[in-house]
Amino acid sequence: MQRTLVIVKPDAVQRGLVGRILARFEAKGLKIIALKMATTDRPTAERHYAAHKGKDFYEPLIRFMTSGPLVFLVLEGKEAVAVVRKMLGATFGPDADPGTIRGDFGVSNRFNLVHGSDSPEAADEEIALFFKPEELFDWNPADGNWTYDFSTGESV
Repeated sequence: MQRTLVIVKPDAVQRGLVGRILARFEAKGLKIIALKMATTDRPTAERHYAAHKGKDFYEPLIRFMTSGPLVFLVLEGKEAVAVVRKMLGATFGPDADPGTIRGDFGVSNRFNLVHGSDSPEAADEEIALFFKPEELFDWNPADGNWTYDFSTGESV
């Protein structure tokens, strides 16, 4: 199983969308193995978005991400990174397909509700940035056999 980081950004928190966003991931069959609400400071936000330093949207993004509470979660599931990114939709709400989180809830080109890791390697780094190892819970949901076919001994 693969893990990925999702950050529910300040705009989604302020708009009361956290529960609806989390419910979509759970309904899909992704397992929440870590969850917390917190703020982030500028140095942490800069580290997280270091790849974008120097771009015109970098400073507004850092200000936005440090402007209020965020919800951080680690999801686990088969191909979790790709599944979550597909569920999030295109980066900007007006471009995102209906049925995706951004497509259903987003209208802004600046405030895009959620962040999702873009690769398994990035997920590992991002998870380590926002969570201590003891904050990740290894557990088996009661409906796991109905989400994944474990009859062969493998999750397919």
